Amino acid sequence: MDICTLHRGNAPLLVSLPHDGSLIPEALAERMVPEARRAPDTDWHVSRLYDFARELGASILVPRFSRYVVDLNRPPDDVSLYPGQNTTGLCPVVQFSGAPVYLEGQQPDEAEVAARVDTYWRPYHDALRGELDRLKAVHARAVLWEGHSIRSAVPFLFEGRLPDLNLGTAAGSSCSPALAARLEAVMAAQSRYTHVSNGRFKGGHITRHYGDPASGIDAVQMELAQLNYMDEDSFEYDAGRAAQLQPLLRRLLEATL
Repeated sequence: MDICTLHRGNAPLLVSLPHDGSLIPEALAERMVPEARRAPDTDWHVSRLYDFARELGASILVPRFSRYVVDLNRPPDDVSLYPGQNTTGLCPVVQFSGAPVYLEGQQPDEAEVAARVDTYWRPYHDALRGELDRLKAVHARAVLWEGHSIRSAVPFLFEGRLPDLNLGTAAGSSCSPALAARLEAVMAAQSRYTHVSNGRFKGGHITRHYGDPASGIDAVQMELAQLNYMDEDSFEYDAGRAAQLQPLLRRLLEATL
């Protein structure tokens, strides 16, 4: 199976979109509640939103399968990234709404979770590591940009409305202070969108695991509130809203370069 697609660019920038996939194998979908079969917690359309990154020479890595199959941004041992807070797991059994993913008695056991890690998780991470190594070999340094999005209000996960732009740098450890300052300056220079650094979303497993500025890899995560480029209820892409957001995203990616 094709687990993911990789567009190889020539700039020292890899855009990873680990929750863009929405495909759920039919046999697995049959075990899920009807709402979960729609893959509602997908980072809808982020590959379309970031398509302009090709013009900047960026590499782009996109999965095919839903986070309900396996969450590519969780560690393989499923240790919580946000201890003490509501979250979802490596093979989620709870939706962002708090409702169950599976019909009663149909949740995956440990053996099935391990098999999904081997089948879906490892190929994505092998491709990610391989592309980072390639870019670093060519350029000496590289930036990993983790592109994410989520509904603007998810009471199960956080209180109130999420800021429009949520920059995560693992509390400053996953990228250089200079890069973090440049990105924060770009966000501060505009007034349309609210923004925060290392708020509710500090960066997931990928940002924390691969970010190693001392060895030449800077990693950052950008979590976008979906209402700024799509309809959150129908999941439909809103080209008008997206066109207003994309110039800012472009300036942020240019700042990484």
